[in-house]
Formats: sequence, C-alpha cells, structure tokens
Amino acid sequence: QVQLVESGGGLVQAGGALRLSCAVSGIRFSINVIGWYRQAPGKQREVVATIPSGGSTNYADSVKSRFTISRDSAKNTVYLQMNSLKPEDTAVYYCNAEVVLGGYWGQGTQVTVSS
Repeated sequence: QVQLVESGGGLVQAGGALRLSCAVSGIRFSINVIGWYRQAPGKQREVVATIPSGGSTNYADSVKSRFTISRDSAKNTVYLQMNSLKPEDTAVYYCNAEVVLGGYWGQGTQVTVSS
C-alpha cells in the first residue's frame, strides 16, 4: 500500500520557521519527481518545490530564498524547511510523488502563519 505521510505543520508567527517531513512507503516504481504543493482556502493547489530524479531543485518564485527542499533517500523521506514564514504561506501542504504510471498524494498538513 502506497503511503505518503506528512508531518510538521502547525501554527507559527510571521517570521518563524517550520520543517515539514513526508515519509514515503510502498511505491514500487522509481520516483521521477517528488515535491511539495500547497492549497490555500479558495485557491487552487500550487507547486511549492520539487526535486526531479537526478536533477536540480525547483521552487515557486514566492518561496525562493526562504524554503529549502531536500531528500533523504535512505529514509525515503522528503523535507521542506520553511524560513521567514509569511501569512500568505498559510495553506494545507501536500507531498506528491510522480512515477511513470501516475502520481501519489499525501493527506496534507496544515500550516498557519499568524501576523
């Protein structure tokens, strides 16, 4: 059974930091791209940061220089270090893994940034 389990969300003041984790298990195919997306209330889901297999990381313009995505292959875990958080970063953050036959999503973790 494929599982992507996110953790690390919570409530933080503007300027603070959080570290999200996504533990991946049960995927039998090579992961082509793994990354983080977010969805704020009333808005569409948007990409935050991704790591393609064998490629360099990619970030949304709105989070560049503040967020860092990393991957620990030994632990099958991907992280999102979020610094200098802003109220507009408030959203549900989802982990996504893309394989040759499609993609998998986690259940999401809420991040709330107060002003």
